Amino acid sequence: MSTWQDRLLTDTPRSRREARLGALYRSWLQFRSNRLALLGLAIVLLLIVVAAFAPWIATHHPNEQNLAQRLLAPGGAHWLGTDEFGRDVFSRIVYGARITLYIVALVAIIAAPIGLIVGTAAGYLGGWVDAVLMRITDVFLAFPSLILALAFVAALGPGIENAVIAIALTAWPPYARIARAETLTIRNADYIAAARLQGASTGRILSRHIMPLCLSSLTVRVTLDMAGIILTAAGLGFLGLGAQPPLAEWGAMVSSGRRYILDQWWVATIPGIAIFAVSLAFNLLGDGLRDVLDPRQKK
Repeated sequence: MSTWQDRLLTDTPRSRREARLGALYRSWLQFRSNRLALLGLAIVLLLIVVAAFAPWIATHHPNEQNLAQRLLAPGGAHWLGTDEFGRDVFSRIVYGARITLYIVALVAIIAAPIGLIVGTAAGYLGGWVDAVLMRITDVFLAFPSLILALAFVAALGPGIENAVIAIALTAWPPYARIARAETLTIRNADYIAAARLQGASTGRILSRHIMPLCLSSLTVRVTLDMAGIILTAAGLGFLGLGAQPPLAEWGAMVSSGRRYILDQWWVATIPGIAIFAVSLAFNLLGDGLRDVLDPRQKK
């Protein structure tokens, strides 16, 4: 009797479900061969676990102040030391993972669908629709994302929700470009023409036949952009335009600790290391996913 691995790797699957599982298993084997991508995945999963179980992992309340224990060095009851208000740095790092994951998830949920809809509509409809949508996209791409995010936050006001909206409004144009390029390559395919002859509406063709084919490329780009999103969010927090005190946001922690960087290095360095580690993890994960999902990267 053959093992389940042999059944998944066979060239003659017995059902559509077995064929899909086999494709997923082959993709996992290819992804697993990239050790750096596995490292990135492990760090991202650790971030999710820390964010989910923050109340049980943190050793202190993140906003609990004790001026008698301010700026304590790492060790003892405070594994990563305390900040200028005597708050436990480790606990604030743990709760800061929640804010980071919250921002990343919301930006991906908002920006990716906007870019997918704009790009597929422009690529499929063409003509003046394509021209108008792509010129709007060019306007957003003409400005550095952080500068544009600063402008939106300045207009909307400081706060984590407004920061999410601002980052999402600056993140969608690259996704639109990718979706448009993918759409242009498949809009004249035979199966699209067959669907059109059968009376399928434009919305149905876009949602059922074109958008699903753009998802793999979009997933890779979104994963690679997570590092930039985290850095932009940290930049807004550093400038006081992101999450507001007393929320434990890593960029704001770096900002408040920069005054003590020479003598109490841990106050700013520890959240900086957290930002670096998570940004690197998403980059490594994105590279691994690109090798698996992008056929042009396959050998």
